[in-house]
Amino acid sequence: MKAHKLHLASDRTSCSKASANQFRLVLHTAAYWLLHTLRGLAPKRSFWRAAQLDTIRFALIKVVGRVAELASRIELALPSGYPYQRSFMLLAARAARPP
Repeated sequence: MKAHKLHLASDRTSCSKASANQFRLVLHTAAYWLLHTLRGLAPKRSFWRAAQLDTIRFALIKVVGRVAELASRIELALPSGYPYQRSFMLLAARAARPP
């Protein structure tokens, strides 16, 4: 719960309608679940396995890249100077594998 509130700012319920605040909390919970799943997909001896959620969010999610939707796949082009390119590709490959 602490990571949910601290790193995703889910305690901000500034809208006047309860339904808007509830929807905001649902979105924050989905973001938490996504980051927690990404951390779980990292190799056991990886830095990412023990990283805090805000570290994962800033290093892996908040990246400028080009996304192209093709007929059979989604193509992602990352900047050439992006330091975590191999980690990002490894996590994407692990996430794409069926359970």
